Amino acid sequence: MTDDKDVLRDVWFGRIPTCFTLYQDEITEREAEPYYLLLPRISYLTLVTDKVKKHFQKVMRQEEVNEIWFEYEGTPLKWHYPIGLLFDLHASNTALPWSITVHFKNFPEKDLLHCHSKDVIEAHFMACIKEADALKHKSQVINEMQKKDHKQLWMGLQNDKFEQFWAINRKLMEYPPEDSGFRYIPFRIYQATTERPFIQKLFRPIASGGQLHTLGDLLKDVCPSAITPEVVLSMIEDVITLSPVWHA
Repeated sequence: MTDDKDVLRDVWFGRIPTCFTLYQDEITEREAEPYYLLLPRISYLTLVTDKVKKHFQKVMRQEEVNEIWFEYEGTPLKWHYPIGLLFDLHASNTALPWSITVHFKNFPEKDLLHCHSKDVIEAHFMACIKEADALKHKSQVINEMQKKDHKQLWMGLQNDKFEQFWAINRKLMEYPPEDSGFRYIPFRIYQATTERPFIQKLFRPIASGGQLHTLGDLLKDVCPSAITPEVVLSMIEDVITLSPVWHA
């Protein structure tokens, strides 16, 4: 992964300028000013919005403050989706800054999972890491790590520390020289639909004939309707400008 370090760093430090505004029906003691923040694409909303919560709580009556949640143009934003994914799904064609509405009541039980603490986010994140390693290494790498390694991985994400995170995550992205690659590529293709929010299936990095699979091969296999001339051109441009990075 050392050859890709510049790319990994660029991906890690990707930011989305965002404007948070309080929902108009929230009861406040004085006018609530918007709050602006650069959101890291690879993190989670409930992990990086403590300052947003404190900002709006200052103007609210404490009895009116319940669990915080966010929405964009009427769509509740799932905290367990990475921020970059949420933006790409719902707002990729909008002008920046991204405008997110903040709520403290009327939690949408049918649309969102509760998130009462950062322990919940950590548990979700580590479950995703373990699922990915089960596909790549039969869970051998994650199981050989010590508890302190798991904690360092999490703290690197929580505190936005690139070196701290990748000192551990690189182990999850490697495979023995005698192997030709991972067993399977862990991936999900997300869709802006409630019927089937994402597509996920087993996909090997190498074809039976020995040739390496590409992103185009994966899309043709699991989502052929997504392969249009425009998509192919975009993929070619992406390959030229940015090497593919498979996140654990």
